[in-house]
Amino acid sequence: MKPMQMYSSSSRSYFSLVASFILASIVIESAVAAKTDKCEVCVGVLTRLQNSLTDSEKSDPAAIERKFKELCLDSKKAENRFCYYIGGLEESATKIVPEMSKPLSWGLPVEKVCERLEKKDSQVCELRYEKTIDFKTVDFKKLRVRDLKKILSDWDESCDGCIEKADFIKRIEELKPKYVREEL
Repeated sequence: MKPMQMYSSSSRSYFSLVASFILASIVIESAVAAKTDKCEVCVGVLTRLQNSLTDSEKSDPAAIERKFKELCLDSKKAENRFCYYIGGLEESATKIVPEMSKPLSWGLPVEKVCERLEKKDSQVCELRYEKTIDFKTVDFKKLRVRDLKKILSDWDESCDGCIEKADFIKRIEELKPKYVREEL
């Protein structure tokens, strides 16, 4: 007797339905995770903006734009670049802030606002926050060479003659006592 002959046709269709449901939920979950990572800086800045607005400001596009420009004055690194891209800074080349403020005033979720902004300027969703590295627990062998180079660059150090990953790791280990404070 074959394994599937033990079950009736309704049992087999039930099993295939359950398997299909599990597969679909895995695909949806991975798509949601990918979408969250896609516009992380945009979502982060707009969520912070939305949380700083009063109830009366949330429905006023002009008030949202004012608050956004205030928020951009104190922004750093990736968030500053995001502000530049959509026009929150004086030196911004483009001004698509209304494309952000109007949908927010309508109550559109920040993820959807970021998707709309991406259609206007694709760079908006390419921004990423910098990874912070815990030097006490990090395994340098698991980092990419790009990340190792970034560590050296942040320390204003170079690795002359470094060709392989092991060379960069050796250089970082040599410089680590100079730049990483070991707290008791």
